[in-house]
Amino acid sequence: MEKTNAKSGDYVEVHLTQKIYEGVLLESSEDEKNIILLKLDNGYNIGFLKKDIQKIIVNEKAKESKEELNIKKDNSKPNVGMIITGGTIAARLNPKKGGVDWVDTPESLFKYYPGIFDKVNISKIDVPFMKASEDMDFKDWQKIARSADKMLNDSNIQGIIVTHGTDFLHYTSAALSFFLRDLNKPVVLTYSQRSIDRASSDANLNLQCSALVAISDIAEVMLVGHSSSDDDYCDAMIGTKVRKLHSTKRAAFKSVNVKPLAKVYPGEIDILGKYQVRNKGKVKLDIKFEEKVALVKFYPGMSPEILDYYLKKKYNGIVLEMGALGHVATKRARLGWTKKLKEVQEKGMIVCGVTQCIFGRTDPLVYSNGRELLATGIIYLEDMLAETAFVKLGWVLGHEDWAKDKELVKEKMLENIAGELNDRLEE
Repeated sequence: MEKTNAKSGDYVEVHLTQKIYEGVLLESSEDEKNIILLKLDNGYNIGFLKKDIQKIIVNEKAKESKEELNIKKDNSKPNVGMIITGGTIAARLNPKKGGVDWVDTPESLFKYYPGIFDKVNISKIDVPFMKASEDMDFKDWQKIARSADKMLNDSNIQGIIVTHGTDFLHYTSAALSFFLRDLNKPVVLTYSQRSIDRASSDANLNLQCSALVAISDIAEVMLVGHSSSDDDYCDAMIGTKVRKLHSTKRAAFKSVNVKPLAKVYPGEIDILGKYQVRNKGKVKLDIKFEEKVALVKFYPGMSPEILDYYLKKKYNGIVLEMGALGHVATKRARLGWTKKLKEVQEKGMIVCGVTQCIFGRTDPLVYSNGRELLATGIIYLEDMLAETAFVKLGWVLGHEDWAKDKELVKEKMLENIAGELNDRLEE
């Protein structure tokens, strides 16, 4: 290969004997010194052995941007607070690695979608941490809630936007729905499936719609994101009734068993459902949480002895994802769950039942095996989503005065506190 002055991040031509490839030159790791990596225009990475390359021509040097965004406050616009926590919406391409890095400052974030300032001032920003959502736990949910509490009780702020990774976003939206009591203003969680520097990023529309919802009269914890693959409008979905249903599509999240609260266009909101209205009250922070809870998915042939593990580890409660109406094995002597479920509950463990199905609700009274399981003491949670049930059980058991009384725990789990239960199921 001819000598070249190409460096990682440069846009180059890689000349082979019979073919030329174009793309961004990537940084190779120490154990790949004999390999040249290239990110093609279609987004895929490709590698070449150095011995097969005739020459590399630099077409465009990597740009090192040091520009700063000058955000001017417009007193005619309402003020919104923003909590930035990481995820793809707070990441941009690192051309040297071919992957993404967190943005280093809020200004770096806003540079990519200044359209959010068309409607609001971002008057207060908090960055409690920068993490992918799979790295979060209840302590991170508590940090977000504390930050939200301060902003919501600030009379100069009309609402808040929380930017977050997608994979476990619906856990956080459920947690904030329980942690922030007597909500007075909109709390809007949003995301992007594609990094902010990509032309196909969903961040711009999601943020513009989130800004509009944050200054609306809808005093709910909501998740706002693309309704379809087009850049036309977003759905505003209640935080306890939403789930990520696609791994890559921009319209990743959908409301489950209930309609979205609203369709949100960049210039208007079309209200679809009932909601709590903005008010002048004070938010109460209630972030108690018992971490010794688990979400357990039943599968055919699963041994009930798994429950002994949770007893040994001193877990106080589990949410059991059961078949359709709320069933696990009961008729097989070795793998029947009835006896073990009764045993662990007699020893103090709370067992709640939800359906593995995305849509619909549990009903243990339809079949005899369901009635048998109900008699063990399982708390069947109607149409509550499994993830929401897990978060709610941790929150309920975090209150010691509730946790010591199983009947009170049952009462609280079946109380519709944040829209998590729905009497009438809707598409």
